[in-house]
Amino acid sequence: MVYIKWAIILTFWLLVGGFFHYTLPQHDIARITDTYEKRIDPGENSWFWASHDVGSDPTTLNRDVFFIQTRGANGKIMVYRNEDTGWSWPPYFKVNSSNLQAEAVDMKSTAETPKWVSIRHYGWRNEFLSIFPNAVKIKPVSGPDVRIIPWFNIIILTLLAALVYAIWVRWRRFRRARIDPLLDDLEDNMDMAGEAISQRGGRLRRWLGGKSGK
Repeated sequence: MVYIKWAIILTFWLLVGGFFHYTLPQHDIARITDTYEKRIDPGENSWFWASHDVGSDPTTLNRDVFFIQTRGANGKIMVYRNEDTGWSWPPYFKVNSSNLQAEAVDMKSTAETPKWVSIRHYGWRNEFLSIFPNAVKIKPVSGPDVRIIPWFNIIILTLLAALVYAIWVRWRRFRRARIDPLLDDLEDNMDMAGEAISQRGGRLRRWLGGKSGK
């Protein structure tokens, strides 16, 4: 039971960690090498695509999606999708994908004359599942070594830790005040019942022994 308990706890926190890692914003420093637009037919990976652009027909299965190609200072290539999130999850309320694509086109550069930008995004990149992080904001930076402090993530995770700690403290108090006494009473009652059964069993054995002696 102990192993099952810890397996459940570990699975729960892995899911929570994965949820926040996918949803919370991240920042990459890179230069934009190209942009394009592509018709997408979401299938089994539809969960990892945003909803239709605000004002478009939500009943259509396929749609055109903007993409932004980048290369980091270490040479690593990353491709971002550029989709509106609207009023759906995650709550970025992004409705400016066309404007953002225009900014990305204007910030394209080459390796000889690089223009470094900070790309704020959420989501994961997985080539096997064909999923891409969604770019939320692009802004120019002075160079590839600029450090972006994720204040928003720090605040959210701090509040989450405070909430979990508050719930844990109240649960401990509730357990000590209400549950532990009930368990102790139940254990005492079971011990008393066991002793009573044992005494009755002893009397029965003595009575049967007396009968057999006659």
